[in-house]
Amino acid sequence: MSDISQTKPLTAVVGAQWGDEGKGKLVDILSSQFDVCCRYNGGSNAGHTVVVNGKKYAFHLMPCGIIMPNTDCILGNGTVIHLPSFAKEIALLDEDKIDYKGRLFMSDRAHLVFDFHMAVDGVREEGLGSKKIGTTRKGIGPAYACKMNRNGCRVGDLLDWEFFESRFRTLAGDMIAQFKIEIDIEGQLALYKEYADRFKEMIVDGIFFVNNAIAQKKRVLFEGANAVLLDIDYGTYPFVTSSSPGSNGIVSGLGIRPALMAECEIVGIVKAYTTRVGEGPFPTELEGTEIGTYLRDKGHEYGTTTERPRRCGWLDLELVKYTNLTNGFTSINLTKLDILSGLKELKICVGYKHNDKKVDLLPASLKKLGECEPEYITMPGWDEDISKVTKYDQLPENAKKYIAKIEEETGLPIRWVGVGPAREALLEIK
Repeated sequence: MSDISQTKPLTAVVGAQWGDEGKGKLVDILSSQFDVCCRYNGGSNAGHTVVVNGKKYAFHLMPCGIIMPNTDCILGNGTVIHLPSFAKEIALLDEDKIDYKGRLFMSDRAHLVFDFHMAVDGVREEGLGSKKIGTTRKGIGPAYACKMNRNGCRVGDLLDWEFFESRFRTLAGDMIAQFKIEIDIEGQLALYKEYADRFKEMIVDGIFFVNNAIAQKKRVLFEGANAVLLDIDYGTYPFVTSSSPGSNGIVSGLGIRPALMAECEIVGIVKAYTTRVGEGPFPTELEGTEIGTYLRDKGHEYGTTTERPRRCGWLDLELVKYTNLTNGFTSINLTKLDILSGLKELKICVGYKHNDKKVDLLPASLKKLGECEPEYITMPGWDEDISKVTKYDQLPENAKKYIAKIEEETGLPIRWVGVGPAREALLEIK
């Protein structure tokens, strides 16, 4: 929608569930208002889908703001970058004649994901057997592990080839010795020499870049990947990603001072029902039920990155209350409300009980979470197709009641409602 009202000069878009909430669409729409769009965490394990003029873009590394001709984009120091994947996404931009030159940057402090990280990801996942994490096998965990082990390679290392080559040979040798994998060291070095030459103009001091933009009073949009319940600290560990997708990741992933977050508008993206990919507890899951299948098929719930079918369930507001507690959302963008059309009754989880006792906060113990019984309220559904609705007032009364109940239970205003995949299918509640 072109007439969307402005958000604050510093705005963050954060997934409030287990990912796949539809963050990319809002980032795409908002990015026309912003001078800079920043990815601050994750890598090509994320999947952001944007639909512009009927054309679907499935980005994994690229900040969604790249579609906007006047928006600069940067991958911050908290990201991990697989340059072959980055090059593929650039090729897609070239195909559609989207000019990114002088607008697309990488922080020199961001770490690199190599093909052998992906191989290690697969080896580790296979070794876990029935206790697997459900990783995307994009090498994200192993790359972050190298970062923490202090033997990783950073994007800025490519600007000093002798230093990069030495670091790479040492790291590759470690991987071969530890995981018994094969690595074409010379072939990889030749490839990365090409990348060093090709991408050198995109490599900048990311901390200076972002802070300078803020100091110049530019409007800056922070784009989260994955979601809070996949956060390495706050998520359903160990079934999480290896970074910080929430607002906490903005400070560490871009190098801005914490005090600036007080000035930031933080939009929590909440799907009108709940989904997750991979393993882990899911209290409101509808697996094996007619409604669960209905939500998956109608909502096209298959992973952008993995193409795995997503697990589907009723909206769980206990999860949203928890992610709000750790992130401080200022508003909600409710997405995919149109998928609920046609259901006679809708259930919303508003709390958990464990051994007949009320649970005050999402348990850290996965065993306990798995044993929690959702407390549901039942709302009347609606039959109308709302995918062509252009104003909030045109929604069926029962849809409005569903929205109002979410606001009541979370204490948060719903500012936008998504009723379809196109960028025009976003209703603003003013």
